[in-house]
Amino acid sequence: MGARAARPPHDAPHARVTAATLPLAPGRTRLKVCCIASRDEARLAVAHGADALGLVSAMPSGPGVIDDATVAAVAAAVPVPVAAFLLTARTDAAGLIAQATAAGAGTLQLVDAVAHDVLARVRAALPGVRLVQVIHVLDEASVAEAAEALPHVHALLLDSGNPRLAVKELGGTGRVHDWALSRRVRDAAHTAGVPVFLAGGLRAENVGAAVAAVAPFGLDVCSGVRTDGRLDAAKLAAFAAALAAADGTA
Repeated sequence: MGARAARPPHDAPHARVTAATLPLAPGRTRLKVCCIASRDEARLAVAHGADALGLVSAMPSGPGVIDDATVAAVAAAVPVPVAAFLLTARTDAAGLIAQATAAGAGTLQLVDAVAHDVLARVRAALPGVRLVQVIHVLDEASVAEAAEALPHVHALLLDSGNPRLAVKELGGTGRVHDWALSRRVRDAAHTAGVPVFLAGGLRAENVGAAVAAVAPFGLDVCSGVRTDGRLDAAKLAAFAAALAAADGTA
């Protein structure tokens, strides 16, 4: 199996091109590597063909959190056309606008449910920033939540957290959810022209099954390419190779 094409290193700030803006044409499944903790991890992920990098800000639980200064420093070093996704648990318009502006990331990944009127205010204030709403796939209610979100965001990301807990799980669980539910969301989103990323318990061993079951626009991986919390080059290479094989591009 062959690895995905590497991207050239580049540390200069630039205008963002986000994975959420790419066409929905059949072909290569995009790769988003999440929980990026440093410029070195960003360079490693890009070298293995990452299309997007996830930078995790303050969360009620879960791995990968970095401080705001590190978020901004890594986002500024992400090369075109790789997208920098800022993961945020904020749900208020003022907070989201301020956080996105300070971070300089081209995409906000909203890990908790955000009211539609708040989404409209953020889009009006930040027309160049893409909004990706995370849907934590638990049951039929999650499918309905996704359908309601479609007209208000640029993309969806289906994950395996549980925002119904007293201490919310908003990502980084390492669990696989019900991909049959995710496929229903993906099909509705595809009809609406909205890209869908799949996350939750992904690793090299189940990449092929995930792509076959859900046919997502992209895969989002964190714990599946890490060892003791650090990005693991061997696991990342295996994941990228498995994704290329699933796409028939190996």
